[in-house]
Amino acid sequence: MSIAEMIQTADWKTEKHVPVIECPDSVPSGELFELKATLGKEVAHPNTTDHHIRWIKIFFKPDDYKFVYEVGNFEFTAHGESVDGPDKGAVYTSHSVSCFLKTTSPGQIVSLAYCNIHGLWQDAKDLKVS
Repeated sequence: MSIAEMIQTADWKTEKHVPVIECPDSVPSGELFELKATLGKEVAHPNTTDHHIRWIKIFFKPDDYKFVYEVGNFEFTAHGESVDGPDKGAVYTSHSVSCFLKTTSPGQIVSLAYCNIHGLWQDAKDLKVS
């Protein structure tokens, strides 16, 4: 089985595990722009010790290039764990990330998210460059 066969996709409006990519549809060549990836935008995803998002990764595949670039790897490591027991901790991370990047090439942004119970989920968005 290939890794591609393990990645799930769905409409983020009805599926809480799909990372939603938010950025402009078109950006000026070589200028910084903000990119966000968030889970649970329409349907909330739990963030408990037993059920949480462990990480989100963002990639960019330029149209004119063979390989993909890893833009960022964001880990979430606080889900209410505590010496007092599950969900008794004082700190919970949120499964939302923001970063800035620039490109001179159009291409596709891909976001992967990993749920500790339901596995890998993907979203993708085409990016134009002017």
